[in-house]
Amino acid sequence: MIIDDDLTAAFNAKPKLDINKIKTMSPGQLDAVKVYGSGAENLLANKDFALFVHHFKFDMADELSGINGHALDDNCKRVALAHMISGVDKFVASLQRAVYYKNRAVSLQNAPTEI
Repeated sequence: MIIDDDLTAAFNAKPKLDINKIKTMSPGQLDAVKVYGSGAENLLANKDFALFVHHFKFDMADELSGINGHALDDNCKRVALAHMISGVDKFVASLQRAVYYKNRAVSLQNAPTEI
């Protein structure tokens, strides 16, 4: 994969967020969090996406259960497959975290301010 300007711009557009500082973020930063979280929410709500994620995990689990040996190569393959399954879980967790941050940003913007 060649890193081009579009890929760099997409990486730089990802909001860097500290949940403890969300109350002090500028409106532009909050909007970026909401846009990013909305994209994550759309992915999580997409049934086709969920189907492919589950099929991938089932395929990896099936391949993992098919390893019967205890040689060094077999153990290395087990570890690699376990890391792949864990990576998918972490990816889904990052999407859920982005949705949480979006909801938190929306609730903070809609909260009544005391005078």
